[in-house]
Amino acid sequence: MARAPASVTRKVVGLGFLPEEARHGFLIDVPKGSAASEMICITEHRGNDLDHLGARAVDAPQPNDPALRVVIDRARWLALAPAFWDEANRRLRANGLPVAKFQKNPSKPVPVHPSLGKELCILCWAVEDASPDDIPNALHNWETLAPEERWWLFTMTVATTGQAMQKGIGWRKALRAALADNPFVKGEGLSPRARRELLGHSQLSLSL
Repeated sequence: MARAPASVTRKVVGLGFLPEEARHGFLIDVPKGSAASEMICITEHRGNDLDHLGARAVDAPQPNDPALRVVIDRARWLALAPAFWDEANRRLRANGLPVAKFQKNPSKPVPVHPSLGKELCILCWAVEDASPDDIPNALHNWETLAPEERWWLFTMTVATTGQAMQKGIGWRKALRAALADNPFVKGEGLSPRARRELLGHSQLSLSL
């Protein structure tokens, strides 16, 4: 009997980014240093822009760059990023992909799977101008959303106010009100499991 071929190992870089398969992705650019006021940038990339994403040094994007989705200060970033990383790694592990350790100061920009990048933008947009005291509240509310709900919110937001500098208006304002300003009360509303079942999808799914 012929031996079954070994399974092909999928190349993964950064946080779930599949360079040989991806048609879409995000990039997190964390500046060197430790000042709380320094800005972390998240950009969205497609097509030829994906070539060697994260493998080359990049200049910080300009404020009017149409690919720039998020500009958030380091203090807020450090308050939300570890929790996001834990959620992302749980999903990657469930899909048989390697996890990535969170680093406060990565040596180069971090490529991110497109589905996870959308969800990260939603979280950052919700707290970019919110009080740091509201970030735990925003994280709780974000965690109660199924991924499909987060993707839908990203689609709606990016269509009108998706550039980094379009803060405090339209959907960006609504995201802050819904996630950061809306008090989280344990036990209220549907559980994450019930929300996923209602949508008919698994929270562990990853869409390329």
